[in-house]
Amino acid sequence: MTSLTQKKKLKKFKLDKLREECGIFGISNYQDASALTALGLHALQHRGQEGCGIVSFDGKNYHSEKRQGLVGDHFTNPEILKKLPGSFAIGHNRYSTTGETSLRNIQPFFADLHMGGLSVAHNGNLTNALLLRETLVKDGAIFRTTSDTETIVQLIAKSKRQKFLDKLIDALFLIQGGYSLILMTNKKLVGVRDPLGIRPLVIGKLKNSYIFASETCALDIVGAKFIREVDNGEIVIIENNELKSVKPFPIKKSRPCVFEYIYFARPDSLIGGKCAYEYRKNLGSELAKETDLNADLVVPVPDSGVPAALGFAEQSNKKFELGLIRNHYVGRTFIEPTQNIRSLGVKLKLSPTKTIVKNKSIILIDDSLVRGTTCHKIVNMLYEAEAKEVHVRIACPEIKFPDFYGVDMPTKEELLAHNRSIKEMCDYIKAKSLKFLSINGLYNALTGSKRNYNYPQFSDHYFTGDYPIKPSDNLQGFNIKQLSLLSGKSNN
Repeated sequence: MTSLTQKKKLKKFKLDKLREECGIFGISNYQDASALTALGLHALQHRGQEGCGIVSFDGKNYHSEKRQGLVGDHFTNPEILKKLPGSFAIGHNRYSTTGETSLRNIQPFFADLHMGGLSVAHNGNLTNALLLRETLVKDGAIFRTTSDTETIVQLIAKSKRQKFLDKLIDALFLIQGGYSLILMTNKKLVGVRDPLGIRPLVIGKLKNSYIFASETCALDIVGAKFIREVDNGEIVIIENNELKSVKPFPIKKSRPCVFEYIYFARPDSLIGGKCAYEYRKNLGSELAKETDLNADLVVPVPDSGVPAALGFAEQSNKKFELGLIRNHYVGRTFIEPTQNIRSLGVKLKLSPTKTIVKNKSIILIDDSLVRGTTCHKIVNMLYEAEAKEVHVRIACPEIKFPDFYGVDMPTKEELLAHNRSIKEMCDYIKAKSLKFLSINGLYNALTGSKRNYNYPQFSDHYFTGDYPIKPSDNLQGFNIKQLSLLSGKSNN
C-alpha cells in the first residue's frame, strides 16, 4: 500500500530504483544495548534513510528516541545515547512503505498495555491493514499513526488471552503480508518472521546475549556470531538468556523476497549460507551464458551492477572496466531543491571515464531496470563520452508487476517492462541492444536449478505476477473464530 503522499513523491522525484523496506535490530541483556543497537542500525542504513529510532528498557522504565534522517547524524551523539539507558534495546531504520514520512511514524513504536509495556519494530507491509484498522476503529481503538505497524500493536492489545505469547499469536493469525518483527516487553525479546519468510530476520549471539537483525552485516559490526536465520512462520522468544522457538502456523514452503538476493541485502550479508555478493556474481555469469555479443568492455553501473558485471566478464572472458565513476558525496538534499538541479541528478552521481570508453563497444551491466529513466541518461552519457556502441544487459528478468509486501516501487503502469516489448524498451533507453536475464537463468544462479512452477522458491512476483499472498487489502480466508478476536468474542 502506498499513501497519497508517497505517490506524489514518486511522481515528483521519479525514483528509478526499487526502494528498500526497513532495517530492524534488537539485543537482549547487554550493557550499553542502545549503543550496540545504533551500530547495528548504522550497518543497516541501506535499508532505510528517512528516519531512525531506538527504544531501550532499563529494568523499570522504557526510553525512546526518534529522529528523521540518518543514524550517523543522531545516534553517534553521546548525549542522545545517555537518554537510552538499559541492557535491552530495539531499533529501526525507516523507509516508509505505508504511512506518510513524519516523526510520528518512525519506529520502534511503544505502547503501555494492560500486560505492561510493549515496543515493536517492523519490516514489511501488511496487505490487509486497512480493513483491520477500520474494524478496530469501529470497535473503539484510537490510532496515533498512519503506519500499518500500529495495527499489530492494537491487535495484541485487543486479544483476550492472558499471556503475551498467546496475544501475539492471536494478532499474527489476523494479519496478512510480508513482515519481520522484533518485539520487546519487560521480560522478553521476541523475533517473528511471516509464514512465507518473505522479509528477512536473523539471529546472532554476543557472549550470553542474543540479537535479532534484518541482515548478518549488523551482527558483524558489533562482533556477534551468526547463529541462524529465523525460519518462515517462526516466533523466537529470548528470556533469561535462553532461546525458545514456537511455530504456530501450518507448515509452508518458504518464499523469501528474491530482491534480497539481487539488490536489497548488503553484499557482505549472508543469505542461505552465501554472501549476497556471490549470488550477484552468479547472476552476471548466467547472463553471460545467455548473451552472444562481441564487445570491447564490460562496464557496471556502480555500485549495484558491479558484482554482476564481474561475473559476466569472468564467464565471457571479456575485459572489465570501471567506465563509470560514482560520486559518493552527493546527498539527497542537495539534488532535490529545483527541477533544473534534479535534472542533473545522474551526472551529479555518475561520470564516465572518457579515455576508457572512447571508441569502445560497451556491455553496460546493471542489476535491474525499473522505469528506465536513469538507464536512458547513462546510455546517453556514454555516447556523449564517444562510446562506439552501448549494449545494455540486466542481471534479472523484466520487472512487470508491483510489490505489496514492503518494497516501495512505481505503479504497474510506470514500470518500463509492464507493457513494452524488448525493442520498445531498447528504443526508450537509446541502447544498441537490450537483454534481460531469463527467469530460469535467475533460478540457476540462485539455486542451481530451474524454476519449479508448482513450488517456486522465491517471491518472484516482480517478474512473474505469481503473488504468494493475494495483493489486495482484504480479509478473505479468515474464519469466523479468527475474526471474532477483533470484537472480543473469542472464548480462548
